[in-house]
Amino acid sequence: MKLELVQVPASDVDRSLAFYRDGLGFALDVDVTPMEGMRVVQLTPPGSACSILLGTGMGEASSMPPGTQKALHLVVADIQAARQELVDRGVEVAEVVDVGGGVLYAWFSDPDGNSLALQEMPWRTGESF
Repeated sequence: MKLELVQVPASDVDRSLAFYRDGLGFALDVDVTPMEGMRVVQLTPPGSACSILLGTGMGEASSMPPGTQKALHLVVADIQAARQELVDRGVEVAEVVDVGGGVLYAWFSDPDGNSLALQEMPWRTGESF
C-alpha cells in the first residue's frame, strides 16, 4: 500500500492553491472542473510521491471544515535550508526546534489554519533521504 493523496480542507481554493504552489513550491498536477459546482485541485510537494487535494463539490472528500487538517509532515534533508526557502517565499515558519534524538521541527499553517511541519530526522538524510 502507498499513501498517495491527502485531503486538505480549504475555504478558498484559489487562495490555498496560491499558498501551496507559490509559497511552498508544490507542483500543480491537476486543476479541473469536471462538472458545475465541482473543482478538483491536486498538488505535489517536490520529491514526494504523496499529493494533496483541494476542492469543492466532492461530497465527503470536501466536507472537512477548513483548518481541521493538522500536523502534515514535510520531511526534508536540511531543515534550516528548507525553512529559509519558505520564509523567502513569504511563508511564516516558526523557528526550528529539536524535540530529542536529533529530530527537528519547524511548524507553520496554511491560510485556513491547517498545520504543517518541516521535519528533519538524522537517519533520513544524505543517501538515505
